[in-house]
Amino acid sequence: MDFPGRLGYNRLAMRIVMSPSDPDFARRCDRLALALVLLSVGVRLLIVATGQIGLVQDEAQYWDWTRRPQWSYYSKGPLIAWIITLGTSLFGDTELGVRAGALFGSALLQTILYLWLSRLWKRPGLGLLVLAVANTAPMFLASGVLMTTDNPLLVCWTGAMFCLDAATRPEVSPRRRALAAWALAPLVALGVLAKYMMLVFPVLALLYAFILHRRGILPAGTWGRLVAALALGAAFGFLPILVWNAQNGFVGFKHVGTLAGVQGKTAARLIRFDRFPDYVGSQIGLMTPWWFVFMLMGGWLAAKQARLDGAGALGVESRASVLLSLFFWPLWGFFILWSLHTKIQPNWSAVSYAAGFVLCALGFARYWQSRGRLRKLWASLAACIFLVVALEPVLPLPAALNPAGRLKGWDDLGREVERLRLTAFDDPERVFIFSEQYDMTAALAFYAPGQPRTYNAWLSRRMTQYDLWPGPEDRKGWDAIYVRKDFKSGVEPGVERMCESLSEPIHYQTVFKGEPARRFSIFLCRGYTGYWPRQTGQY
Repeated sequence: MDFPGRLGYNRLAMRIVMSPSDPDFARRCDRLALALVLLSVGVRLLIVATGQIGLVQDEAQYWDWTRRPQWSYYSKGPLIAWIITLGTSLFGDTELGVRAGALFGSALLQTILYLWLSRLWKRPGLGLLVLAVANTAPMFLASGVLMTTDNPLLVCWTGAMFCLDAATRPEVSPRRRALAAWALAPLVALGVLAKYMMLVFPVLALLYAFILHRRGILPAGTWGRLVAALALGAAFGFLPILVWNAQNGFVGFKHVGTLAGVQGKTAARLIRFDRFPDYVGSQIGLMTPWWFVFMLMGGWLAAKQARLDGAGALGVESRASVLLSLFFWPLWGFFILWSLHTKIQPNWSAVSYAAGFVLCALGFARYWQSRGRLRKLWASLAACIFLVVALEPVLPLPAALNPAGRLKGWDDLGREVERLRLTAFDDPERVFIFSEQYDMTAALAFYAPGQPRTYNAWLSRRMTQYDLWPGPEDRKGWDAIYVRKDFKSGVEPGVERMCESLSEPIHYQTVFKGEPARRFSIFLCRGYTGYWPRQTGQY
């Protein structure tokens, strides 16, 4: 494993950037890639198994969805609930059970990236570098621990890119090209079931095939298979979502339209500049500033090279530059521009980073090759960042400086709510729990002992999945525990109508491993009146 010393940094960079590798070098890269995948997943497993980070709001909500199986849900397709159901069937309704799919997805995504570059592109050194980049990027580190929809979406998107590339390469045997093309159908279907964003993939894939066709390098017989596979995948993935939305007033589509700024109040104003800096900053944070720069550098060189034939500065052929440019710039650039219109969540551009990681590795390798003076500095920075970011949840950082602090304290809150239920009411069996925010409702459902059904009052907020389920109207005469974030002096307007009497706020400071965590306000509600707020039009 001494190839930096034996080959020299320039020769190593050349092998990564320019030339196919010899068998010995490829075997070394394979072993290092396996070690890196196992190490990275092992660190994530340690973090999850030791309870270092509580479930985030979306994870808890997706887990709660599994208790009410449906063909789709308010904001997402059903795949996330299916994955969590599989995880909890193996490891119980625990943090590990919820996040088992994220750990597996992290390993699977790294495997796809490495096999794609090492086997199809014959660039094992580049594949190894891509794994190093990904495992030092906060976005990938987080998606490998948190069980959100971005994890399966990235797996399906990257796997589909791999298959699209294999299905359109003349050097691949006709049989394997056909298998790769038809593999797009299940990958696209699963991706759509994970997140609507996957519907963009068939558009980009057909555009890529069209460009190859215009250049005369698309293998014969490819068009029919591609169109059929992409159409079947999109149709089968979208059908259950469409049926569910038709049965529920198309609330999921309205929700996406509101978030995207094409309907609702945000649609009235076309240009605004207050959200643009935050979104750009979030994209830098997802990659870290240095990888962000190299990603744009690689993207720029790939876009220039995509217009030419043969290998250019990046050392990959023109078709690879076209593929990477097409699956990075349109989506990534669209969300940058659209942030001038509405608030864009940082993870909406996540799929563009499947190509972005490769572009980053190519840009960095190119820079490494041409800027020898800074090699050791960059290597040291990368190593330090990997250690700090990967091990951050287990490092003894001060609470005020720990970015994971907002994820901690939920289990302590659950125990306190249970204590109040058992001690503050005459009949603890006739007490239910509610909040006005979906993340609180979901977290209490998961962390309160016994994992009871909890309720989400529709007050001053948008609609959520909880509003499509029955409220506690059948529990008239019961008592309730109402929980709010932070220390609050009162309740949201409308809560007073829900009960005959309301206690003063109980301010509770949660702790996590002996350190202060999140703060909450708890109200004891006696004599539920049967009133439950319902609104319309806020998606």
